[in-house]
Amino acid sequence: MRIYISADMEGVTGLVDADDVQPGGRDYERGRLMMAEDVNAAIRGAIAAGVTDITVNDAHGPMRNLLPESLHPAALLIRGKPKQMGMLEGLTPEHDAAVFVGYHSRAGALGVLSHSFMGHEIEDMWLDGRPVGEIGLAHATAAAFGVPVAVLTGDDCACAEMTEWDASVTTVAVKYARDRFSADLRPSEEARTAIEKAVAAHLSASPEAPAATAAPAALTVRWQSASVASTLLGIPGVTSVDSRTVQAHGAAPHLYRLFGVWMRVAASLTNQHPYC
Repeated sequence: MRIYISADMEGVTGLVDADDVQPGGRDYERGRLMMAEDVNAAIRGAIAAGVTDITVNDAHGPMRNLLPESLHPAALLIRGKPKQMGMLEGLTPEHDAAVFVGYHSRAGALGVLSHSFMGHEIEDMWLDGRPVGEIGLAHATAAAFGVPVAVLTGDDCACAEMTEWDASVTTVAVKYARDRFSADLRPSEEARTAIEKAVAAHLSASPEAPAATAAPAALTVRWQSASVASTLLGIPGVTSVDSRTVQAHGAAPHLYRLFGVWMRVAASLTNQHPYC
């Protein structure tokens, strides 16, 4: 089997605050090691299931959070940016399953460090009229490639969001949200053991791949800034819904790449980096 791991950071064991996940934060160096341990637990689970080809994509913020020397040597690491497919860089139809580690709930949810891709810049998102965040958009894109999402780890709100999208995905709650910046934490070793066991069990069951589909979808994004929405109308295929909301149609992989362009445009206009 070929397994793909997309590793975000907000949903990692023990992390609850921006200082844990943003470069320069007082606990960021500890946070990046915690991130590596959650990813390594998923890698060990994949190995236990007989997987010999594992790709890990560092999918958070600058995408240089995982230190190569901290990662299990069985995995290939994709690190740095820009990446055309962002959080899903390197995912192909040849992968047998995907694992999402450290994911978080969408903007507006009362989950730990909840947001949708760019922190406060994105107010809401919809895919075919359904509220969506990083979890749903990544799942839809993987499905378009014909790759099933096997396991997702994060807080309980992220797990609930994943289950709402696809109840066949095994979820592992490593913490339980009290508010956006506080949580009840599972002991680190317990959480990582749970990740390892969940990945091993699900992959050992050989999940059936969904049929790849290129059916067009509609991605709608409401921005905090009307200036961002107005500027994006200069991109072919982008239409206006209202003064702060834009929309585009296409197959999920295309929309995911296009949305990455939108984020780079928005970041340049707001003079900040995308918060992925």
